[in-house]
Amino acid sequence: MQKNKRIVIKLGTGVLTSGVGQLDMERMKNICAQISAGAKSGWDIIMVSSGAVGLGMGKLGLKARPKQISAVQMCAAVGQGILIQTWGELFEPFGITVAQILLTRDDVDVLPRHKAMRALLDELLAKGIVPIINENDCISAAELNIKFGDNDVLSSLVATLSKADALAIISTAPGLIDMQKTKQVIKRIEKITPEIRAMAGGTTSATAVGGMITKIKAAEIATSSGCDVYIASGSDTKTLPEIFGGGNPGTLFVGNGESASAKKRWLAHFGRTIGKIFIDEGAAQAIHSCGSSLLPAGVKMISGKFAKGALVDIVDISKGYVVARGLAEDSSENLKKMLEEHSDKKRGHKDVVVHRDNLALI
Repeated sequence: MQKNKRIVIKLGTGVLTSGVGQLDMERMKNICAQISAGAKSGWDIIMVSSGAVGLGMGKLGLKARPKQISAVQMCAAVGQGILIQTWGELFEPFGITVAQILLTRDDVDVLPRHKAMRALLDELLAKGIVPIINENDCISAAELNIKFGDNDVLSSLVATLSKADALAIISTAPGLIDMQKTKQVIKRIEKITPEIRAMAGGTTSATAVGGMITKIKAAEIATSSGCDVYIASGSDTKTLPEIFGGGNPGTLFVGNGESASAKKRWLAHFGRTIGKIFIDEGAAQAIHSCGSSLLPAGVKMISGKFAKGALVDIVDISKGYVVARGLAEDSSENLKKMLEEHSDKKRGHKDVVVHRDNLALI
């Protein structure tokens, strides 16, 4: 039997609502019909659904997204139940059972939880159940350092974790528009360049966060794991059927074609780094072009205090950005002592700072 293709469908607040706290029931019914047809045609489908905070705002009579964290938590707590109940009722006529999953960063960053979440998604999809995922704003909003930031990024991490073939970010935007030149939607993007990033803008919605900036960030994450990413409009009833059929209704960001192992995907996009290793340009090139381990000769500086096996950022010191992430072969203290030696001979040519098996490119 041919294995089903897997897709994550992210639905923005603007797609699901017709105003603050008002669900667009006709559009949601149509989305359920499209997803049902996609499932019958051989797709395993995971949904990432926004809308909980906006629904809570409507129920509580609020016109703008609260700035106080506890008030956002309150809106999420009120709105999430309405959201999942509505989805369950709308999918029922199609014979589809849904499962609610609320995530915090720890649920995907902490490796045992990460593995458990991947296993759960596999089990649900094997049974034909549609997981409906949202950020657990009731908890994660309390500590900004454990937030995903928005559901665009969350959906890209879910796509990466679940090893999806495609991610469809469905919103009010028809795709990425070249506002400087053609004024048209860019249909296909092979590589995300600074010029592409410059085309993005934020959002002015009263209930949403993010905008095109976060969608491009999401595309960077997902495409780096070989996942194709679509940005398309939710107002067109043919959007999802076109994607299911291999078409492109908006902007397609092409996946890099490589299917990284689960370990490499976790190293690249999950987990919290607790230190930085700054390297020279030669070491950065060796890591990128040759798939080499990081050796002592290329290390210029160690930042932070960490133990052996800690997850660290590897930074090109000349350009100032992270080129890779990996597990340190020794503690920061021992690595700093090694760097104090005056020659490669004293450092030891056989020493490894981060082994290539424990290193993932960004």
